[in-house]
Amino acid sequence: MGTGQLHSITGDDSENKIAPFVTSKVFNNLFATGMELVEETALYLDEDGKHAARTLPREAALAYAGLSMRLTTRLMQIASWLLVLRAVRDNEMSEAEASDEKYRIGAAEGGALSRGLTAGLPERMTALVEDTDTLFGRIARLDREIFRPDDVRSVDGDAKGQLAALHNAFGS
Repeated sequence: MGTGQLHSITGDDSENKIAPFVTSKVFNNLFATGMELVEETALYLDEDGKHAARTLPREAALAYAGLSMRLTTRLMQIASWLLVLRAVRDNEMSEAEASDEKYRIGAAEGGALSRGLTAGLPERMTALVEDTDTLFGRIARLDREIFRPDDVRSVDGDAKGQLAALHNAFGS
């Protein structure tokens, strides 16, 4: 589904804007991938990761603890976002409710790997951090496309989108 099919869902024009996305294969695959990553990470942190962390040098163990918390927080944000959209799909929540700011996902900052925060950590932990950063970035982009299309255009540097934003701000 292209960004042209996704529009802002604020105001009276909120009906049937999320429906095409939440009923798509893209959403079903994203939901499955996200929930699988949540489960896989929880299992790793509770079992193999816990054992691996005990063998790390002090500095790496501190990095591991910090990244574990970040990973858990990120995955909870991902799961929450996916569950809100599933609730819309299943008619348990309206599109207007789902568009509330409290359900928006924050912007994705640079990944932990690019900042060197995974040096000395177990390979599996590094892979989970990378997978989570990638998925979070993807969901943050989708959130902007679905709920804030004007932000996407200006973030992408699209001149046409920037002109549209100027027209919206200052009139035609």
